[in-house]
Amino acid sequence: MPAQRVAILGTGLIGGSFGLALCQEYPEISFVGFDRPGVLDLAVERGSISEGAADIESAVRDADLVYIALPIAATIEALPRIAAAAAPHALVTDAGSTKAAICSAAQGLFNRGARFLGGHPMAGKESSGIEHADADLFRGSPYALVANGNDSDVRVRDFAALLRGIGARPVWCDADTHDWAVGIVSHLPQLLSVALARVVNDETDETDETGLPLSLVGNGLQDSLRLAGSPYDLWRDVCLTNTDNISRALDRLSQAVDYLRTRLTSKDLETEFRAANELYKLLHRQE
Repeated sequence: MPAQRVAILGTGLIGGSFGLALCQEYPEISFVGFDRPGVLDLAVERGSISEGAADIESAVRDADLVYIALPIAATIEALPRIAAAAAPHALVTDAGSTKAAICSAAQGLFNRGARFLGGHPMAGKESSGIEHADADLFRGSPYALVANGNDSDVRVRDFAALLRGIGARPVWCDADTHDWAVGIVSHLPQLLSVALARVVNDETDETDETGLPLSLVGNGLQDSLRLAGSPYDLWRDVCLTNTDNISRALDRLSQAVDYLRTRLTSKDLETEFRAANELYKLLHRQE
C-alpha cells in the first residue's frame, strides 16, 4: 500500500473521483479532505474522504500523500502553506490542467524533505462537482507526471504505481512540453466547442417559429458540443496560464480551416478526410 494517510485538497470532480478510486482499490487508507463545509459533507457522504479538515494545514499534517485538486490560481496560492505543513516524508502532487506555472511556483518551496510532483489526469467531465465524482474516472486515461520515468525517488515510483492501480496510464514529460501538448489535444477542443456553440447561437433566429437550424440538431452536433457544457470558472486559469500555447493552437486551427475552405470542390478534400479517418481509428485502437 503506497500510503497510509492521504490528504485531498479540493473534493470536487477530480479530487472526489481520486478519493473514490483509492477507496475502492486501497480501503485501508485513511482520507482527509479540505474544501468548503458543504462540499466536504457531501464528500464524506459519498465516501471520497473519511473526514474533513477545517484548514489546509490540518489536512496536510501527517499525510503521506497530499493531492491538490484545486483551481490553478488557488493551487499556486496554497503552495507555500502546503510546503510549510507537509511532513518531510510526504509526496505533494497536483492535478492542475497546466504545469509550467504551478511547477515554477513550487520550485524552492519544497526543500524540507517533502517532494513536489506536478501531475495532470487527462480525464474529466463537462459537469463539475463532487456530485459527478466517479471511481472509474481515471481508468484507461493518460496521467501526465512532470518527472523522468526513471526517477529514483521511491515516492514518485509509488505514486505512479498507485495511478496504475486505479487504472490510469502515467505519461512522463517536462512542464513546458506538457503545456504545449495539452494546448493542442485538450485546450483547443474546448475552445473549438465554445466557438461552434457561438456560431450555432448566432445562426439561430429565436423569432422564427421553425427554430432552425437548432431544431435540426442531431447526435453529431451534440457530440461536438459536449465540451461546451464546461463552466468558464474551470477554464479561466487554464487560458491565463497557457495563453501562448493556446494561441498557437488556435492559429494552427485557423490555418486548417482556411485550407479546407479553399478545397471544398477539390479532390484534395478527400485526402483531408482520409487523414482524419486514420487519426480517428488510431485513437480508438488506443482505447
